[in-house]
Amino acid sequence: MKSKILIICLLVSGTVLSAQVKRTVLSGKQKLAMYQSHEEMRESSSFRDLHWQFIGPTNISGRCTDVEAIGPKGQSYTIWVATASGGVWKSINEGTTFEPVFEHQGTSSIGDLAIAPSNPEIVWVGTGEANIFRSSNPGCGVWLTKNGGETWDHMGLEETFTISRILIHPTNPDIVYVAASGHEWTKNKERGLYKTSDGGKTWEKIFYKGPESGVNDLVMDPRDPDILYATTWQRTRLKWNDPRTYENHKNNGVWKSTDGGKHWKQLINGLPPSKYMGRTGIDVARSNPDVVYAFVDDYEVAFKAEEGELDSYGRPKVDVIKGATLYRSNDAGESWRQVSGLNEETKKYMSGHSGTYGWVFAQIRVDPKDENRVYTLGLWINISSDGGATCEPIKRKIHADQHGMWIDPDNSNYILAAHDGGISISYDKGENWRNLLKELPLAQFYNVEFDNSEPFRVFGSIQDHHSFYTEVDLSGGKDKIRPTEWHYTLGAEGSTHVVDPRDNNSIYASLFYGKLAKATVEGYPEDMEWVLPSTFPEEPEFRGQWMAPTLLSDHNPDIVYHGVQHVLKSTDKGGTWEQISPDLSYNDPEKQGDISYQTISSLEESVFNPQLLYAGTDDGRLWRTRDGGKHWEDIRKEPLPVRWVSRIVASKHDFGTVYVTQTGRRDDDAAVYIWRSTDFGDTWKDISANVPAGPVNVIREDPEEENILYLGTDVGVYVTKDAGDSWEVLGDLPCTYVHDLAIHPRENLIIVATHGRGMFVLDADPVNRDKGESEKSEEE
Repeated sequence: MKSKILIICLLVSGTVLSAQVKRTVLSGKQKLAMYQSHEEMRESSSFRDLHWQFIGPTNISGRCTDVEAIGPKGQSYTIWVATASGGVWKSINEGTTFEPVFEHQGTSSIGDLAIAPSNPEIVWVGTGEANIFRSSNPGCGVWLTKNGGETWDHMGLEETFTISRILIHPTNPDIVYVAASGHEWTKNKERGLYKTSDGGKTWEKIFYKGPESGVNDLVMDPRDPDILYATTWQRTRLKWNDPRTYENHKNNGVWKSTDGGKHWKQLINGLPPSKYMGRTGIDVARSNPDVVYAFVDDYEVAFKAEEGELDSYGRPKVDVIKGATLYRSNDAGESWRQVSGLNEETKKYMSGHSGTYGWVFAQIRVDPKDENRVYTLGLWINISSDGGATCEPIKRKIHADQHGMWIDPDNSNYILAAHDGGISISYDKGENWRNLLKELPLAQFYNVEFDNSEPFRVFGSIQDHHSFYTEVDLSGGKDKIRPTEWHYTLGAEGSTHVVDPRDNNSIYASLFYGKLAKATVEGYPEDMEWVLPSTFPEEPEFRGQWMAPTLLSDHNPDIVYHGVQHVLKSTDKGGTWEQISPDLSYNDPEKQGDISYQTISSLEESVFNPQLLYAGTDDGRLWRTRDGGKHWEDIRKEPLPVRWVSRIVASKHDFGTVYVTQTGRRDDDAAVYIWRSTDFGDTWKDISANVPAGPVNVIREDPEEENILYLGTDVGVYVTKDAGDSWEVLGDLPCTYVHDLAIHPRENLIIVATHGRGMFVLDADPVNRDKGESEKSEEE
């Protein structure tokens, strides 16, 4: 009788707990513990020996945030590379080959790295990309290796989330400075500048200007390591606006310390006031350290936008700010003068230097042998040989979006550049470049789609590149798939793709912020056509997410669904459209800006009944229609929080079952949100069980086994064979951001699109077709 009572109590307790709202995970300490739990699960998983095979692309790399080398050239050939979402890589042969040396520390987002000048075996890594781009991710503090990357120790500062710069004392490697730019989406007091004098055992915050004001750049006077220059930028990113400087911001500026950070003085003579100063880079001329340059993203209006003028993403252009503006001091920061953009021609050039997002760049380097030769990093590398008066892009273009540069202090002909396309090397001051692509497999995929061709093809969109596809060659066997070059296809750098299963050729792709186009794989780009109608002047314009969801009906592939703030439906392959839902977002006018927000982020149709559709939004709403869109019911209720809906999957095995994942990334929340309903969304159960680390990006059903589910998160892939009661890490994938996942039903291959390591496949046979002894005995 007692045992029966106990069982009843547990069941009641479980019911109560399942109705509770899940706790957020906001602290870096919690996140670090979660990451460490993931690594422990990976090492003990029964699937740990399954091998993920890299399939490319071999002709595309990805965003790098910093690059450093060990000089002098000719005596050392070691290069270290920090990446936005692919960890840290090292070459000992000047880029001929690279090896990943930082791929199981629980985060692969790197803000900066630094090599100790007194001992090149000592390297510090600051995690969390400071560029806060649309796909930037937080880190978990700083790490240290004393043996060239063979082993790593975590050295604290896990609450900083992003690291913008690390400086090491030239002769004492125990003295280290770490500039923390702060949380991307929320305020935090851990921003500022930190110093350790004991090799990271203890830290002191030596400079702080408030919970919105981070230190974005830091440089040391080569004559005296106690003389430091720092820049601050007051910013918190909004979901509907790019980060920017506002009129009421008081803490932007350039600062100087002459006593190792004990005291600071703001440098203001000749520089813009705080309300105009955005992200600012700074550098000292080694050949004459009294010369200091500040590279300011200046928010003063330079030009009025012309009527109807659009930006690079097709949005109406606002007034053009001065943007990239170079200031120079000849007296170690006591006074400054603007040296760029002093006539209309150079003013216009510099205003477009960094495109629409100067807050991503603002990096500057001075030639260590020539105080007048200056490199400013924006869309391209720009060079001035006259102290900033004139500026031009490098003649031979490398990949766009420049984020880091290293110039050999002993030989300034030798330059390494870090950008959205990987790493480039110049031996002649930027006249010519060697681009490293296949050496650094860092492609940042957003999505994956496949077709049923022979051999089948996979499609995906890659950050700052385009959309691409390749064939997956299985002729050597499922365990011998080789990486390939990929080819252009319909889409943009952030797209959702769907391929018509009837011809494996007709393809639809969402483009920037909700646009939609179609073409054929063989005929693109000649046969590309836009398919969405224009809205009338009195109607709100379509408001689409960066990756607006698009799908073809399983019941009739002539039917196309597309999500903006409404669900749109076409029954004739995109020829005509009807709006079958109201605005499904909260549509708060206070949360509308220059970034599309309050949009549909996930859309799904039931294979059992075409009248049953589900839709989720980026502002946390969740909807169902049972009549093809005539009526919509809000089905988000406790325990589901108000969080971005990252994926909805209507079960192909059971009519009433639907799965939902949510991501708290844009709230600096790493909680694991995975939900299942068996009654069409009337009630929800948390099935996150023992999954340790979020955010969660995607969930998929196994096409053969009802109880097998796959999960893609910001640290890897998980699998459950009991419908979510327990999960295991799947295979030997490094710590990486898994943004999308699919299972090819004919070939039984799992395909994952990682944001930072390219695309991988895994043979699913050992997961869904190789039954263990316990399963066999149960069936018997």
